[in-house]
Amino acid sequence: MSSIELTESQKTILQELVDLYRDTEDAVKGETIAEQIDRNPGTIRNQMQSLKALQLVEGVPGPKGGYKPTANAYNALDIEEMDEAESVPLGHNGNPIEEQVIQEINLMSVHHPEKCRAEIRLQGSVRDFHEGDSITVGPTPKSNLAITGTIDGVVNADNKLIINTETMEAPVDQ
Repeated sequence: MSSIELTESQKTILQELVDLYRDTEDAVKGETIAEQIDRNPGTIRNQMQSLKALQLVEGVPGPKGGYKPTANAYNALDIEEMDEAESVPLGHNGNPIEEQVIQEINLMSVHHPEKCRAEIRLQGSVRDFHEGDSITVGPTPKSNLAITGTIDGVVNADNKLIINTETMEAPVDQ
């Protein structure tokens, strides 16, 4: 299957639709998406037309209507639909967060331990995270890796957090 090139705006809208749909399992109104990402509802409707044409979104008519992501939407956003996702504990400013699923952790520049950064992709919105917040991730399943650090960047369109890691630990013997 060829990958679909989405604009940053389409990506943001589609990601928000997927996040909201995952929370409710109901069709999501364009106005709701517009409010969440601070855009004009007319803009959302126009973008939804192009996303429908790309078969990433289906429209649901009627008073309870709105939009639903198609299976292609998850592919376009490179999200795996995980039914039984293994949960990885996540702490934000010292508070555990229950409802977030961590999709992937990428370690960048590992060969510079003092400059090591991690990219963490969540299966949900990163709207509540901000640069400078402290974050702990892990321990992860299997490797028991635990990462602590500070958020250096938030990429809303990709649900990614860029972390300046302070510590990365895995227990030596298990």
